Amino acid sequence: MTVTSSQYIKTAFADNTYGKNVTATTSSIAQDNNAIFAINGDYYGARESGYVIRNGIVYRDTGSGEDLMCIYADGIMKIVNSGSKTADELVAEGVWQAFCFGPALIENSQITVSENDEVGKAMASNPRTALGMVDECHYVFVVSDGRTDSSKGLSLYQLAEFMQSIGAETAYNLDGGGSSTMYFNGQVINNPTTSGRSIKERGVSDIVYISK
Repeated sequence: MTVTSSQYIKTAFADNTYGKNVTATTSSIAQDNNAIFAINGDYYGARESGYVIRNGIVYRDTGSGEDLMCIYADGIMKIVNSGSKTADELVAEGVWQAFCFGPALIENSQITVSENDEVGKAMASNPRTALGMVDECHYVFVVSDGRTDSSKGLSLYQLAEFMQSIGAETAYNLDGGGSSTMYFNGQVINNPTTSGRSIKERGVSDIVYISK
C-alpha cells in the first residue's frame, strides 16, 4: 500500500480510550473510526511497559529496552531500541507511531530472527500479523491465519522470509495468535481464531488503519 503521507497510517484504541483493560474487536474499532482497511495492533494493554506513541502522542513512556517499530512523519519505518531514546525524544525526532510487541523481522532488507526464535510461549506456527516498509510511504500489511485444518500458520522465521520475499526493507511482528485480524471494506477478510480453533474475533487494545 502506497500513501502520500505516513499520517494516513493511523491508529485507534478500543472504545477510543487508552487503558489496560479496554478491548474490542478489530472490526468494531475499525467501524468506529470509519476505516477502509485495518489490522490489529500490538495489544499494548496486555503489558505494563513498552512505549506507546500513537498519532504523534505519547501515551506510555515506560520502556524496558525492547525494540520498537517506529513510523516517522516522513514515511520512513525504523527499528529503534527504547533504551536509546525517551518517548518524548522520539516524538521530537518525528516519530508518528511506535509499537512495542516485536520482534523486528527485517532490518536493512536482512532477516533479523533465527529459525528458533519465538514470542514468549507461542507455538512454532501461529496466526501472525506484521507491518513492513518497502520504501518511503510504501508499506505492506500481512496477516496469516493458523490453528485450523486449512492453515497451520507461520513461524517467525517463515514470516520474516515472506516479508523479505515481497520486498520489505524493514518489517516488524505485531500481536498474533487470536488477535491476528485483517479488515477491508466493512468485513473481516481472514479467519481469526479464538479459544483454540473457533473462528471468531478476539478483543484487542488497538488497531492500525487507513481511512478516507
